[in-house]
Amino acid sequence: MEDENIALNSVLGLELNRVFFAVRDTANKQKIIEFARAVLQSERTERAGSVSPEQPAS
Repeated sequence: MEDENIALNSVLGLELNRVFFAVRDTANKQKIIEFARAVLQSERTERAGSVSPEQPAS
């Protein structure tokens, strides 16, 4: 499952990169950056909440 997540994140990262460079307007690029940061922050929060004290973090 971890390998699938890594592969999916790689594909999503490449696609986000492609969209970012396809967008010409600076304001829209800023919106893409803010969206990506919000997604990363929510995933970090979700992962931090899912780790139980009995299990080591991976």
